[in-house]
Amino acid sequence: MIDFVYNTDFRLANKELFSRWITSVAVREGFLVNNLVFLFIDDNEILEMNKKFLNHDYYTDVITFGELKDNKISGDIAISIERVYENSKTYGVEFDDELKRVMVHGLLHIMGYNDKESKDKSIMSSKEMEAIKMFHVKQI
Repeated sequence: MIDFVYNTDFRLANKELFSRWITSVAVREGFLVNNLVFLFIDDNEILEMNKKFLNHDYYTDVITFGELKDNKISGDIAISIERVYENSKTYGVEFDDELKRVMVHGLLHIMGYNDKESKDKSIMSSKEMEAIKMFHVKQI
């Protein structure tokens, strides 16, 4: 089950399409979605989460709390819509594409991918791009 929770005015235009896409990305990587929640929040809320849970005093676009058990993904992925918007302007990409990238970035973390080292960042970036391309392809 995939759920979307909104603590901002933002709403996904098509939750079912995003659910199918996230499920397809997971299956492509060899996982099943058990229970996944995407929480869309503002900068202040993600800053508080970053301080409280990670001891980081700065804004971020996504924070992931997840569990992988028997190839089943469960977790919460908190996304700052304000950061996604700023990222899209900074990197010159469409808001929708940056939103997809951030959503799948959180998912990839639950799957065990990391982005601390440059080699790992490159792999994760490649996986993000593959996933974004899957969005308009016929999905499960």
